[in-house]
Amino acid sequence: MQHLKRTLHTGGQKIPWSALAILLILSAAACGAPASPTAPAAETAIPTVEITATLPPTARPTITPTATPDIPAGPFTWQGETRPLLMAHYMPWYETPFVEGGDWGWHWTMNHFAPQKNDAGSWENFASHYTPLTGLYDSSDEQVLEYQVQLMKLSGIDGVIVDWYGMEEFWDYGQLNRATGKLFEATKKAGLKFVICYEDATIKNMVENKHFTAEEALPHGQKVMQYMQDTWFKDEAYLKVNDRPVLFTFGPQYFKDPGQWNTLFEKLDPQPVFLTLDNPVSPAAGALKANAGAYPWPPMWGSVGGVLRFDTLKEYLASFASKSERWEYRVGGAFPGFYDIYKEAGVGSGYGFLDAQDGKIFRYTMQEAFNQKVDMVQLITWNDYGEGTIIEPTVEFEYRYLEMVQEARQVTDASFAYTADDLRLPFQLYQLRVKYAQDAALTEKLDQASAALSVGDVSAAAEIIKNTP
Repeated sequence: MQHLKRTLHTGGQKIPWSALAILLILSAAACGAPASPTAPAAETAIPTVEITATLPPTARPTITPTATPDIPAGPFTWQGETRPLLMAHYMPWYETPFVEGGDWGWHWTMNHFAPQKNDAGSWENFASHYTPLTGLYDSSDEQVLEYQVQLMKLSGIDGVIVDWYGMEEFWDYGQLNRATGKLFEATKKAGLKFVICYEDATIKNMVENKHFTAEEALPHGQKVMQYMQDTWFKDEAYLKVNDRPVLFTFGPQYFKDPGQWNTLFEKLDPQPVFLTLDNPVSPAAGALKANAGAYPWPPMWGSVGGVLRFDTLKEYLASFASKSERWEYRVGGAFPGFYDIYKEAGVGSGYGFLDAQDGKIFRYTMQEAFNQKVDMVQLITWNDYGEGTIIEPTVEFEYRYLEMVQEARQVTDASFAYTADDLRLPFQLYQLRVKYAQDAALTEKLDQASAALSVGDVSAAAEIIKNTP
């Protein structure tokens, strides 16, 4: 079964992907494709693609979406005993010139767009149909990370599931690892949990580019697992189930045999609660000791004529719910829609279009997850701008999805008291951070507001923000 995801993964503009290489990746629906390589000259050469300076806006698909009379328009309902965790799937891969040594990375340009501001100060000509409320940002910008995790806390999100490419200094994997480390430090300050979603397709990229041999793949994978255990699994903020760390993989895409994962995990103590895409690695009980279940993802492989019909989405979620009933740990998925920019960027035909319907799809998928009494709802995604599955605030829909997340948290947790007005505070703080970045006295004052937000003291934070010119 074909699956989508962040398949078009490259880094900066210096040695970008060729259009042909990306088309091959799209056709295979592989995930975690590489960034601009920094590996030895013996590896596969990747020619430069010129960036288009200006592009006209692209219209949405004209096909009318399937009618959705059964999508609930009212409030969420929930009848479980233990509330499900709300965990946001997060991409740490954005690069800009706004940080020291930075440049425009592939995920804002796709080697086709040239981001710029127009005369009105608005961002244009970049690789997304949506604009972050902050403007285009760098994933290693600590002010942005502070803003994002405070938004998560005030919206009721419990933590992040970060898309992780390993720790190897190959292509931009090392940079993504460093950005991931900064994100995790920020989440801990806000009292949030974190989880790794490991992209084992990185092994394929390194083998094919002769970074190491196929025979060295398993030993390298063991080093990756050991790195996660030493760096994160033992951290109190890392999400655990029955004292076992939770580990996602998007796939698997390289290690497809259950025995390989047993080998990868054999030196880990304890072994993780292992979650894979759509189906467990093997349906045979005990074939993989750590395999606890799987998780859903927008089924864009089911698109017809460029549009994912609602009945296809409904059937997919029902089928997933049915097979997940017997799993040790159940994960549902809530997503706002799907509107990728791959076709416009010239890197493939795109995966299709799932109309957000002004938030109805997000409400529907969240309620479906609640109906299944899952242990966790994965929010898909916090910030995949290339595929248009964003729930963080944007210029286009502002706080729509985070307000809905607040509502969902309040239904499952009567003690959760943050409001829609509270959600505006992190952005106000971010704006002041940018404005007074060179003012030491005001920065210290804003640090106090940040500390207050991180512990949920919105009144103290609001007072400081209000009295800062």
